[in-house]
Amino acid sequence: MKTKLSALKICLCCTALLFGVSSTAQTKQTEKLNQVWLGYFNQTRLTKKWGIWTDLHLRTKEDFVDNFSQSIIRLGLTYYINDATKFTLGYAYVTNYPGDNHKQISQAEHRPWQQIQWHTKYGKKRMMQWFRLEEKYKRKILNDSTLADGYGFGWKLRYNFWYEVPLSKKGVVPKAWSFIANDEVHINFGKQIVNNYFDQNRFFLGLKYQVSEASNLQFGYMNVFQQLAAGNKYKNTNVARVFFFQNIDARKKKS
Repeated sequence: MKTKLSALKICLCCTALLFGVSSTAQTKQTEKLNQVWLGYFNQTRLTKKWGIWTDLHLRTKEDFVDNFSQSIIRLGLTYYINDATKFTLGYAYVTNYPGDNHKQISQAEHRPWQQIQWHTKYGKKRMMQWFRLEEKYKRKILNDSTLADGYGFGWKLRYNFWYEVPLSKKGVVPKAWSFIANDEVHINFGKQIVNNYFDQNRFFLGLKYQVSEASNLQFGYMNVFQQLAAGNKYKNTNVARVFFFQNIDARKKKS
């Protein structure tokens, strides 16, 4: 009888130990960061059907002004389906500056991308949406100071929703202000994606100042909630976001 009780106790202890290890492994770990994101966007329409896309980004790492986390150079060729809808095919080069798993080196990414973007007006209010597909080739890491050969590959689908409410009775005109709400969801997929099919959500609230007919400045607060590849690790980032936009029509005006 004692032998059976001892065996039962050992079994219960092992079960409790395994449960404890499993619970610890599944414990949600969230890292909190504060960053600044600076961005420049340019969409230039060259002809009735064709245009070019450029956007540049620089992001800090933590405590708003401590080092850099990432920079992006993104270029594209745009086909205008009509005045409200356009398709862009492009390439982006991303530099991930030294991070937790590569503390002494930067990691490069190559990202071909395709996007459908459309605009809608509701009186003086404006809405913009896009779906973007990215093919991410991210350089492999050997250790803290060494890059490995080859690239990891994954797909990313992004949906972006942007809404503008003018604060001026005249609407969106030079030297007028608007309220901006923006949300973007990122979804990962592909053979190398195991735990984080949901990548991140970016929610932004801010103000827009219309500098001229073609240029505007947008600034405000953004929250970025991201799930990392481990599955149980997350980043919750408070971002001070400042973006400058130019939408230039380079077509010859009719006299």
